[in-house]
Amino acid sequence: MAKFEYRFQGNFDSSLGYLHEGILGGSVSASYEDGSDYAAGGFRCAVRVYERYSVAGGNRLSLTLTLAGQGESLFLSAIAAGGSQAMFFKFNTFGEEAFVDKVRELAERL
Repeated sequence: MAKFEYRFQGNFDSSLGYLHEGILGGSVSASYEDGSDYAAGGFRCAVRVYERYSVAGGNRLSLTLTLAGQGESLFLSAIAAGGSQAMFFKFNTFGEEAFVDKVRELAERL
């Protein structure tokens, strides 16, 4: 598992759209699986789940992206899982780290 968290100021909708397009454009095998949105009293939360093939791991892995915020105060969490090949312990998590690194790269441009 690899994780990245980031607090920043910005527009919720444009930030979510930018991250979504950047993740899908970052890998030819990346796909958007599903998502969920919630809003109440000025608070918003969007959850997105992506998958992509990891050449390093020889398997598919997932990325869960959560964007939450109120106004322009936003919080981003990205967690990747599924890149290990071992049955009882994790090794070769390069694919997970690369998936999260893509989100880190995108977030630092926001």
